[in-house]
Amino acid sequence: MSLKASQGDLADLPAVELIKCFQDQSATPVDATQAALDRIDRFDAQVNAFVDVDRDGALKAAEESTKRWQTKQPMGPLDGVPTTIKDIVWIKGYRTGFGSDVLNMKEAATEDAPCVARLREAGAVFLGTTHTPENGWKALTDSPSCGITRNPWNTDKTPGGSSGGAAAAAALGMGALHVGTDGGGSIRIPSAFTGITGIKPSFGRVPAYPASAFGTVAHVGPMARTVDDLALMLMVLAGADSRDWFSMPANRDFDPTLGLGKGVRGLRIAYSPALGYVDVDPEIAAAVHKAALSFEQLGAHVEEVDPGFDCPLDTFHKHWFSGAMNRTRDLTPDEISKLDPGLIE
Repeated sequence: MSLKASQGDLADLPAVELIKCFQDQSATPVDATQAALDRIDRFDAQVNAFVDVDRDGALKAAEESTKRWQTKQPMGPLDGVPTTIKDIVWIKGYRTGFGSDVLNMKEAATEDAPCVARLREAGAVFLGTTHTPENGWKALTDSPSCGITRNPWNTDKTPGGSSGGAAAAAALGMGALHVGTDGGGSIRIPSAFTGITGIKPSFGRVPAYPASAFGTVAHVGPMARTVDDLALMLMVLAGADSRDWFSMPANRDFDPTLGLGKGVRGLRIAYSPALGYVDVDPEIAAAVHKAALSFEQLGAHVEEVDPGFDCPLDTFHKHWFSGAMNRTRDLTPDEISKLDPGLIE
């Protein structure tokens, strides 16, 4: 079953368009937040994207944002934009669940993760937290604790994972901006499965704290329905934080939104259909090839290449499974029995 949202609703507008509405006062942050909450009421029971929805907190924050826009004093570039946070990221006052009844925090976080702090400083309105498999360990979004998260395009299918709750929410307009995390595809896979956009930022671009059990392969990144929104969100998230020694200072002129409207004419784009080692399904290969050729039609020079990569899965699995073992090594037999069987394996 495919879920269809009505068009022309504020919940369908990207963040950059919502900001324009707030500026010209054709709509307020309260209007936008209520529209997102209405979408959640309409669809979340069918897709199970959210762990918690903070309706009262979101509307209160939206009211405060509306007052700032009325006096033309917005807090920051995302003031009033409805936003969600993956339930693997600390939010002050929340007990981060990590998709688990075993690995969850037993007390509320006393501080925001860097990405949450920056979004809060930029004025984002937090709607709630989105589902992840236990500790974000796999490319599906389900767990014994949280049940199954479903794909809005076909609720018999998965939205992918591990940021599947964020992806399902984005696809249905249940918020304009969404924080995900990505170690082995956890932003990129669900973005592809649900028809939205997402990016795993370069190492150190967005600070991560607390450190992931999976080490430096796990990055925090933005998810949204448009590339413009990704760029705007990344601009807010980027920059050093003393809690993450690997985080890099953002250059003063760092602005990923620049040049987005210039198109791709004249650019040289390397395209690899299989990276030299992947056995790609013919239907997928044909679709990707067609997409690559569309850049040529827009004026870019596209060259098919084979980078000659060796398959990294063995190395990746050693790293990933070591992280999973580290996360679960102190659990009792009773606690282990309550985990996702796949995580135990």
